[in-house]
Amino acid sequence: MITAIVSIVVEPSRIPEVAQQIVDIEGIEQVYSVTGDVDLIAVARVRAHEELAGVIAGALSRVDGVLDTTTNIAFKTYSKRDLDAAFDLGIDG
Repeated sequence: MITAIVSIVVEPSRIPEVAQQIVDIEGIEQVYSVTGDVDLIAVARVRAHEELAGVIAGALSRVDGVLDTTTNIAFKTYSKRDLDAAFDLGIDG
């Protein structure tokens, strides 16, 4: 699975509607309303790099109200839950 984190700048008055439209896109797992330089952060998960173009450039970027996006592709996932599960299974690091 390939994970991409997309920072999204949105027309301020449209944030809730845009967030809902984005989360409804196939390949988008979560959308967060955030503080800072961007308005929303979306997490995309796809099976192949080629699918990212369809999800991000083909769908997400075309949602009315989206002004700008920046995409970061994750190399590796670190999660407290994953580490806790490994310790519970008795796996040594």
